[in-house]
Amino acid sequence: MNQISPLAFVHPEAKLGDNNIIGPFCYIDRNTVLGDNNVLQNNVTINYGARIGSGNEIFPGASISTKPQDLKFKGEDTICEVGNNNSIRENVTISRGTASRGTTKVGDNNLLMENMHVAHDCILGSRLIIGNSTKFAGEVTVDDNAIISAVVLCHQFCHIGGYVMIQGGCRFSQDIPPYIIAGKEPTRYAGINLVGLRRHGFSNDLIDLIHNAYRMLYSEGILAEGIKKIKSELQITPEIQYIIDFVSSSKRGIIR
Repeated sequence: MNQISPLAFVHPEAKLGDNNIIGPFCYIDRNTVLGDNNVLQNNVTINYGARIGSGNEIFPGASISTKPQDLKFKGEDTICEVGNNNSIRENVTISRGTASRGTTKVGDNNLLMENMHVAHDCILGSRLIIGNSTKFAGEVTVDDNAIISAVVLCHQFCHIGGYVMIQGGCRFSQDIPPYIIAGKEPTRYAGINLVGLRRHGFSNDLIDLIHNAYRMLYSEGILAEGIKKIKSELQITPEIQYIIDFVSSSKRGIIR
């Protein structure tokens, strides 16, 4: 049975699972789906097009599936998908998609800290930690296990690799490849995310291999030459292939 405050509004067409707690002054619009065991604290807004999984906790002032802040948006029928077991803190805003992709997606087991923004058509993976007041512009992709510190500004269409650590206050308009620390001003490569990789169980040999891959990549003036050197001199594990594929497919170029 759901516990819905008499001071909350739930549209008759909204679809709710079981054992949800809906606090006072929450607003749940039509064309929304909420799974099981979610906690919506007071003053949470679930807008048209939201598809929310189970086990999430959403804090006061958060607004999910908001209308995109994009002048090209003409009211097309789009959605915002949020997975399971996320902690979405105070005043977080997540826009729904536009005609470009149709969907904004947030995975599972993420911590989205206070006042951060996820714009239209972003794709966020799982097990992310995203700091206070960080802002993602439209169509940003973030792979699993990234840690993004507070007050980070990310340009539209950027791709952030998995297992990265991004220093607080960074602003960037190029892709950030996996397994690294990005920081300083302007934002650039600052070494391997050694502590993060060890915490995720990467062996010393694998960490050394990743470090050598980036040494080769950044020692060459042309990235294609660095990739060629990696392929010819290093063991191609799944992690090294991930780096190769990420850099090779980058449309905005990677930070240097």
